[in-house]
Amino acid sequence: MKKENYTTYLNNEVVNVRYNGKIYVIPKPFNQCDFSDEPTAMETVSNPFSGESIAMPRFAVAIYDTIKGSEQIASNTDRLHGDGTSPLWDTVRKGLDWFRKYFAKEYMVLLD
Repeated sequence: MKKENYTTYLNNEVVNVRYNGKIYVIPKPFNQCDFSDEPTAMETVSNPFSGESIAMPRFAVAIYDTIKGSEQIASNTDRLHGDGTSPLWDTVRKGLDWFRKYFAKEYMVLLD
């Protein structure tokens, strides 16, 4: 990993990732994601509905995966217990807000 790209674990609340000269603040619960040994390495992710693909750093992929997994579990919970009952919808909303702030183009391709 390049020296200018690093991950700093501040405490149990947030993680800061420096990537391309910017600091990305990773809040709970996403601070628990596995960003791999190279969090700034690029990966390509495809939208399962449109088929459109876009590259982004692994730390953003980890958050995307958490959003999609939380969305699936929340939907399953809602089917059993009623719409909006899953607390994981808060994780989904928080993740979407994070993507809009830091990765707007990727948000438009993958999550909009």
